[in-house]
Amino acid sequence: MKLSSRGRGCCVAGSRERGPPLRSPFVHELRLSLLEKAKITFMTLTLFPIRLFFAAFMMLLAWPFAFIASMGSDEQELEKPLSWWRKIVDVLLKAIMRMMWLAGGFHWINVKGRRALPAEAAILTVAPHSSYFDAIPVTMTFASIVMKAESKDIPVWGTLIKYIRPVFVSRSDQDSRRKTVEEIKRRAQSDGKWPQIMIFPEGTCTNRSCLITFKPGAFIPGVPVQPVVLRYPNKLDTITWTWQGPGALEILWLTLCQFHNSVEIEFLPVYIPSEEERKNPVLYASNVRRVMAELKPEKLEGDLDKYAERAMKMKKEKVDLKEFSAYLEFPISPTLESMFALFDENEYGIIDIREFVIALSVVCKPSKTLETIQLAFQLYQSENGTILKEDLAHILKTAMGVSQINVTHLFRAVDEEEKGEITYDDFYRFAELHPHFAEDYLYSDQMGAESGLETSSLPAPNGICTDFSPENAEDKKKPLQKKLN
Repeated sequence: MKLSSRGRGCCVAGSRERGPPLRSPFVHELRLSLLEKAKITFMTLTLFPIRLFFAAFMMLLAWPFAFIASMGSDEQELEKPLSWWRKIVDVLLKAIMRMMWLAGGFHWINVKGRRALPAEAAILTVAPHSSYFDAIPVTMTFASIVMKAESKDIPVWGTLIKYIRPVFVSRSDQDSRRKTVEEIKRRAQSDGKWPQIMIFPEGTCTNRSCLITFKPGAFIPGVPVQPVVLRYPNKLDTITWTWQGPGALEILWLTLCQFHNSVEIEFLPVYIPSEEERKNPVLYASNVRRVMAELKPEKLEGDLDKYAERAMKMKKEKVDLKEFSAYLEFPISPTLESMFALFDENEYGIIDIREFVIALSVVCKPSKTLETIQLAFQLYQSENGTILKEDLAHILKTAMGVSQINVTHLFRAVDEEEKGEITYDDFYRFAELHPHFAEDYLYSDQMGAESGLETSSLPAPNGICTDFSPENAEDKKKPLQKKLN
């Protein structure tokens, strides 16, 4: 599920039989205590510049090795066993990359399970995808990845990327997605001649609160895959990089200011698809996702129905912490207080319970954006079934996980009769005629029209793995379903 171009449903770790619902997967709010601020200030003046210099030095040191090893490599040579000198380069580069992460405070990397051989599983599916630090398993294995073609032009880093022989996706080539899938299929069916391909099937970064819907692109080849789970069990989460939260440079700074950063990489048993799964990549992707998840989505959807019905019956939308506790039937605890604070942006001590329900729907139904928006209309509509411009702003802000959003142009376009209010049917008809309305009316000024309200074709500008799932003919016949379902 992806409701914004920036930018989770099931928990990957920490399964619970009873507990408060999960927060929006596209929001990461980092609140520092006075002690933590003091520590960061001290580290900024002492260890941070040393770590930054050493990490940059390691990357620069790796560049000439990667550059020389990449010169003159053609496809036939890459399919042959590594020559003795390339094996030496592999060892050197892995050692240099490990030193780079060590400089960043990743003193040890906890690896669980056994990585399968390329002949056992040609594709590694890694989740949750939450940060550019997810490049750690890539540099450990030198598995190929799917990258935007523009990445190879990045100084220094682009050379390192080309060394691992990635599969490039080109924005300028409309047929690029189909070619990408064909290339992955060709490599995956080469009986281990090509390196393994590491794919992040979520296609975007989340806050690791749960797994969002897997894109089917990685599962179209129909070959066995090895699921890989990433965890960052740190007390202070400076790793997560979502669209609403700390930016890239701030994350780098805060992470390098932590004395130690933990990361766990767990290789799960190889998943061999059934004949039905081979024929149905969406089913295959969904089943692999379920294996990697620990909390059943049916439980969450049941909770959603209960909380939505309860919210509609409430006489007021604003509640304090005590009322929020009673609403959830969950005792006040640090966890509940953190969740409450997530929605109490202005720190007034009250939250809008409708925003909570919308965010919960985002988590429960990651691939059904239309249902979330329809539920939101039911929560905000007046007795005659209409909502105002301010209501639409609240709905889309919460559903997309964006702190600031201007809906004026969109609302005017939907409100053709200029009544000053719209119904869900008005919105639905407009979205059906304008499947790209988000990029045309909401993001054009903020993001250069990078994406829209969709679940399967958004790029991952804040991730290291783009989404390459192809658009089939049936999807094109149903643009609204593709964009909003």
